[in-house]
Amino acid sequence: MNGLIAGIITGIVAGFIASKLTDGQGKGCLVDLFLGVVGGCVGGWLFSLLGIQTSGGLLGSIVTAAVGAALVLWLFKKLK
Repeated sequence: MNGLIAGIITGIVAGFIASKLTDGQGKGCLVDLFLGVVGGCVGGWLFSLLGIQTSGGLLGSIVTAAVGAALVLWLFKKLK
């Protein structure tokens, strides 16, 4: 249960950071959570392709998810 709560909080924080970096404002709690979760997958995949390893801690997870979420937001804007 604690891992689930930590994952949700990490997703919200990462999505919020990515939203702030790309738009200058958050998108709302649920959208930021979705961005963080998708960003975590995209960021993890991208970092593994590039051979980048982050620490296994909370900060590494947030950075990975935020980078992935920012990439997802950027791609969405380009396709829109």
